[in-house]
Amino acid sequence: MFRSLSIVNYRIWFIGALVSNIGTWMQRTAQDWFVLTELTDNDAAAVGVVLALQFGPALIIGPFAGIIADRVPGRRLVFSTQSVQIVLAAILGTIMVTGVAELWMVYVLAAALGVTTAIEAPGRQTFVGELVGKEQLPNAVALNSTSFNGARLIGPGIAGVLIALLGAGWVVLLNVLTFAAMLTAIALLRAEQLHPLRKAGKERGQLRAGIRYVKARGDLLIVFAMVFLIGTFGFNFAIFTATMAAVEFGRGATEFGLLSSVLAIGSVLGALTTARRERPRLRVIVLASFGVFVSMVIAALMPTFELFAVALVPVGYSAMTMVTSSNAYVQTTVRSSIRGRVLALYLTIFMGGTPLGAPLVGLVANGFGPRWALGVGAVGGLAAVIIALSWMRATRNLRVRRGFTDDRWWRLRVRYDGDDYSTRMRDLDTATKELAIVEAETRKS
Repeated sequence: MFRSLSIVNYRIWFIGALVSNIGTWMQRTAQDWFVLTELTDNDAAAVGVVLALQFGPALIIGPFAGIIADRVPGRRLVFSTQSVQIVLAAILGTIMVTGVAELWMVYVLAAALGVTTAIEAPGRQTFVGELVGKEQLPNAVALNSTSFNGARLIGPGIAGVLIALLGAGWVVLLNVLTFAAMLTAIALLRAEQLHPLRKAGKERGQLRAGIRYVKARGDLLIVFAMVFLIGTFGFNFAIFTATMAAVEFGRGATEFGLLSSVLAIGSVLGALTTARRERPRLRVIVLASFGVFVSMVIAALMPTFELFAVALVPVGYSAMTMVTSSNAYVQTTVRSSIRGRVLALYLTIFMGGTPLGAPLVGLVANGFGPRWALGVGAVGGLAAVIIALSWMRATRNLRVRRGFTDDRWWRLRVRYDGDDYSTRMRDLDTATKELAIVEAETRKS
């Protein structure tokens, strides 16, 4: 489960990222609560707009960020973007502490953070491959998700307490200090032990090449569609937890932070479960998507704050299993020279859906209540499952058999052989070369 931590560079990266991610979740919690309770009167739509501005730039910048990731060394790219994010966090915390913050200022800073995040994301993802190499990549991807969601387990809980004691602005300023851990970790990495990826040169049509590659891979198109639906409608946890805590149950900042931490318990368990698998499988992604649907329906029906908190554990587990498996599937089935562009398209689909879904979910929470907002997220999970099963059935890799067994109990058997197919088709270039060899031999004969 933790085999990637045996690599020195990855250990250094993991520790620095964990500290930085804790600060990031502290800032997110403080910012969302500040918008919901200080700058507005429990306006969930305003929180949705903040989320949309943070993830919206990925729609425009994301695909081009993939070209940057395929050209620029990952170490340099991550160091530069992290430095910019320090400045943005310092500005946000300062205006909150001094009392001059207005909603439009938070919107502007959220958009600026969204731009830097969109530029950094594909480079940060591909850099993991440089730290561990191809063999350990699926495990390292899963442990990265563990770090991120382990921080979600710790950060919001700390933030909730500190918001009540110090105020939201000071929590954001504390995040400035945690960025130093990430920069220090990057500086301490041992260059001679990295596994440099072959970078693409400056050529025309590189973005189109990435798009053509994805279009030729039916399995990737399905994964992208599923991630879009769940990312757009299901991954609005800040809205779900904030509105359920403040509106549905009448609780404060401490309880809001507690809900985020409880959600992270399931997320960490999901990421660790994924880390144990040798390679990601498409059927796991589909089953996890179905888990998102079921768990969100159950959470929406919980009558008390305590039961709702417990119900968030399977929500986090299924959601993180789905996303982590999808990420690892994309990274391990795409060749390294084009991985940045494909990952950029993947992240654009995943994060770019939030500007569409977050305001919608916020409006549903305002108009019909937070429980119906959770229902919207559940519908996204169900739609993802239906699309995936339809494709599996159409490709004739999914077989369903029903009937009586020897002991007369009725049983439904489902078998999917597409994972073996996707393994053989990991590299489209390899498949193309094999086809060329067959054609050459055919012409000779």
